[in-house]
Amino acid sequence: MTFQAGVVSKWTNDSQRLLLEHFDIIQNSPSHIYHSALPLSPSTSWLRECYSVELSLMVKMVKGLPTEWGMCSRTVLLNSFPKSLSCHNNIIAVGLESGDIIILSAITGIQTAVLSGHKDMVVSLVFSLNGTSLVSGSWDHTVKLWDVQTGGIVKTFSGHSDWVKSVSISADCTRIASGSYDKTICLWDIQTGECHYTIQQQYHVLHVCFSPTDPQNLLSISDGKVWQWDINGHQNKPPFDGTCIAFSSDGTQFVSCYNGVVTIQNSDSGEIVAKLQVADEAYSQCFSLDDGLMGSAMDSTGYIWNITNSGPHIIGTVVGHTKEITSLTFSSPSSLITTSKDKSVKVWQIGALSTDSVVTDLNPTSIASAPIQSMALQAKDGIIITSGSDGVVQTWDIFSGLCRASFQIPAKDIDHRDAQLIDGRLICIWYKNGKIHMWDTEKGELQRIDSKSTSRVRDLKISGDKSKIFLLNINFIQAYSMQTGELVGKVKVGRPPNHKSLIVDGSRVWVHIPNLGYEGWDFGIPGSLPVQLYNILPYILHPSGIISWDASLSRIKDQTTNKVVFQLSRRFTKPIDVQWNGQYLVVCYSLDEVFVLDFGYLLHQ
Repeated sequence: MTFQAGVVSKWTNDSQRLLLEHFDIIQNSPSHIYHSALPLSPSTSWLRECYSVELSLMVKMVKGLPTEWGMCSRTVLLNSFPKSLSCHNNIIAVGLESGDIIILSAITGIQTAVLSGHKDMVVSLVFSLNGTSLVSGSWDHTVKLWDVQTGGIVKTFSGHSDWVKSVSISADCTRIASGSYDKTICLWDIQTGECHYTIQQQYHVLHVCFSPTDPQNLLSISDGKVWQWDINGHQNKPPFDGTCIAFSSDGTQFVSCYNGVVTIQNSDSGEIVAKLQVADEAYSQCFSLDDGLMGSAMDSTGYIWNITNSGPHIIGTVVGHTKEITSLTFSSPSSLITTSKDKSVKVWQIGALSTDSVVTDLNPTSIASAPIQSMALQAKDGIIITSGSDGVVQTWDIFSGLCRASFQIPAKDIDHRDAQLIDGRLICIWYKNGKIHMWDTEKGELQRIDSKSTSRVRDLKISGDKSKIFLLNINFIQAYSMQTGELVGKVKVGRPPNHKSLIVDGSRVWVHIPNLGYEGWDFGIPGSLPVQLYNILPYILHPSGIISWDASLSRIKDQTTNKVVFQLSRRFTKPIDVQWNGQYLVVCYSLDEVFVLDFGYLLHQ
């Protein structure tokens, strides 16, 4: 059998990306190649085409499947919050909240070593210019110098009376500078371990950095200003406003940020090379190794600028972290590393900017939808129904993942809504101005039900048997007839519930109470008041007797063997809804993503 060169190249690229992106899952169990990795591969990937038959029997992704491989080629999940980051060649060092430092491969993301010695979180890391040494600063008030090859501690520098916030090593590897919350900068002699000079500042020192080309000069950040010093503690130049600084690799330029303006300056003259307007204050900044690109982190998003000419311009964003990015650095001219409070390290391929992971529908003719605000599983009809903040309601085929139909309803930017297929007609409900609104998409008719609710509504759902509408506020759950609009039942809630916390199964309904768990009632017993349910938990906690869904890690676990049956390759924010019918588990995330998991397939492998 012979293959064309283009086919081999595509197969190699697809296989490499699939293995890297799902490595943590696959290394625990190779079967996750089929359970977790292939179902989440892009819609146009060569592997998806090759395994189309097998994929039809696996986990289905209804919405949010990328069309191409995105920028993020590798995600490493951590057990502790990453607080600092440094990279040299293909070695990544990540300082953790636990006090450990983990060493990762920048190519594969595989952990190669753990450096233990600090007693508190490691908030600053920097490699020496030749990459043989690593310097760390910790909240245990110490600075440590590590031998990268052996992982051993070369020296511990003690003398600060408060948290060490930042460290830097001079280009000639003779000095270490450390900035602390004790309002001092200590200049340490690497050979003797002695602090040969202390610079006193009036406020906490948040950052220190030696000039890459002149070990006699360094910069610091304190009180929202950038200060410039020589190694004898003399101030070289007047301070200027700035909260975040980074030097280019050749030392000729540095970047700072203040009040939403990123400024690139000449290191010697201070001349402003460029000013970039940004939406927020940058948490971390860096130059690429060839100084052609610059990266900035703002909240959970990273921004990349091309700075090779006189008109710097943004060439893309890195989106994928669910929480604030804590640090970023380039490992090569085309590879960016980020750490985040979502306990992950991500490797981004800058060359893939043009094929970033844009959320798209599987059906290119469907209406582009806004963030999802409600979801309903109707497995008997083979569909899932989603309702977006733009008022677009869509029905999705469970088996194919394709959009069957889209409807525009007169309800935009409404938090509380639901939709169900009832007797072949799609009925949508939402709450606004004290009334429940019902919309028949087939007839285009609107009906209003006066809810008589005097407190703020927190959730709204159609009952599983399609006979009632459940309305949740701070004090009560009220049930209204779908046919007449009359109030047919009402129960008092023990404590104020969470938002969007109603779970329905037939005529039964549960509400989640913070720190207490679930309260439930059955509204379907003829001729009696709603009956409170004791020791009967909703399916959201236990989809079956032996399986549980972990929303924080996006995984399914066998409770008997403690084995992970399925896990998504990346972490998501908390889902807005999870529904289960005995075969399908459907997980809906607000950012236009719905996953359908077929338990029948997973449990019989």
